[in-house]
Amino acid sequence: MESFLFLIIALGGSALFGSVKIVNEKNEFLVERLGSYNKKLEPGLNFVVPFLDKVVYKDTIRDKILDVTPQSCITKDNVSITVDAVVYWRIVDMEKAYYKIENLELGMEKLVLTQIRSEIGKLELDETFVARTEINNILLRELDIATDPWGVKVLRVELKDITPSTAVQQAMEQQMTAERKKRAVILNSEGDRDSAINSAQGRAEAKLLEAESLKKAAILEAEAKKQQQLLQAQATAESLAIIMNQLNSDKGSEKALQFLLTQQYLDTSKTIGSSESSKVLFMSPNAIVSTLQGIGSIIDTENLNQ
Repeated sequence: MESFLFLIIALGGSALFGSVKIVNEKNEFLVERLGSYNKKLEPGLNFVVPFLDKVVYKDTIRDKILDVTPQSCITKDNVSITVDAVVYWRIVDMEKAYYKIENLELGMEKLVLTQIRSEIGKLELDETFVARTEINNILLRELDIATDPWGVKVLRVELKDITPSTAVQQAMEQQMTAERKKRAVILNSEGDRDSAINSAQGRAEAKLLEAESLKKAAILEAEAKKQQQLLQAQATAESLAIIMNQLNSDKGSEKALQFLLTQQYLDTSKTIGSSESSKVLFMSPNAIVSTLQGIGSIIDTENLNQ
C-alpha cells in the first residue's frame, strides 16, 4: 500500500514538474498535442498538459550566421574559381521554420550555393572582382525571397573570398607584371618628354630674357647719347649766347663764328690724335691763319669773361 502511494506521488510530481516549461529570452518552443501542432511557447513561465503535450522544436529568434563552405564555380568566360560566403539571417516564424522544411540550415546552405553559382556564371572573371557589392545585393534579394516561405529573414550576404585556380592566378600575375612594365615605360617616356619640353622652354625664356636685356641696354645707351648731345648742344648755345653778348657787333659776330669753327676744328683734331693708328694731319696756310685767329678770339673772349 505504501509502495503504491509512493508511486502515485512520484507520478504526480513528475507530471507537475513536466507541465512547467521555462523559455529563455529570444527563444521559442513549439508544442504538439497528440501529434498535432498546438501552440508556441513564448519567453517566460509556460504550462503544458502532461502526457498530452510535447515540445517538438526549440530554437532562437536571434540573428544567426551561416558560413558557406568554399564552392567551385564557373564564370561566363569558362574560368574555374572558388567562392565562399557568409550569410546573416534569423527566424521570424518558428512554425514555418519547423514544418515547412525538414532541415532549415542545410536548405539555406544549398540555396546559397545555388544562387552563388548562378550569379557567378553571369559574369566574366574580371567582373567578379569589381562587382562584389552588386553580387552581394543580388544574393540578398534572391535569398530573402526564396526563404520567405520558411519563415526566415535574410539580413546580409557577403562573399568572403573569390579565388581563381593556380594557373589562372599565374596568368593574372603575368598580366599584371606586363601592365606595370607598360605603365613604367609610358611614365618614363612622359617624363623624358616633359623634361625636354621644360629644357626647351627654359632655353627660349633665357634667350628672350637676354634679348630683352640687350634691348633695354641699347635703349639706355641711346638715351644716354641723346642726353649727352642735348647737353653739348645746350652748352654750345649758352657759350654762343655769352659770346654774342660780349661781342655785340658785326665784327663780334664774325669773331664768334670763327671761334666756334676753331673750337670744332680743335675737337676734331683731338679725336683724330687720340686714335692708336698712325695719322698725318694736313693743314692749309689759310686754315692755320684762321685757327690762330680763332685761338686769339678764344683768348680775348676768356679775358673779357674774366
